[in-house]
Amino acid sequence: MALGIYFTFTGMTADKYKEGIGLLKQAGAGHPPGRTYHAALGTPDQLVVFDVWSSQAAFDKFGKTLMPILQQLGVEPGPPSVMKIHNVIRPPARRAKAKKRAAAKRAKRRAKKR
Repeated sequence: MALGIYFTFTGMTADKYKEGIGLLKQAGAGHPPGRTYHAALGTPDQLVVFDVWSSQAAFDKFGKTLMPILQQLGVEPGPPSVMKIHNVIRPPARRAKAKKRAAAKRAKRRAKKR
């Protein structure tokens, strides 16, 4: 079952977040296996993070890379709130034919403007 994990950090600014993302990418953890959603939210001087993970094991494995990076940045993650995901609502996928028709219409409009 998927898990929602919410971090309220101490000391996480937008600048430190950006630096942390760069360090995660350098460590090969920019898109870690098992993380299906990531959002950073808040004000530039105080960000929080919400992730969706496929399992606790996947999150724990990522934590081995994440925690030293947070320590390097001087950010204290505190204990995360971990909850089972009850439901996810996603917009319906756009059909390929609809995309092709829309692209064809745009191309016709551009051709008429010339």
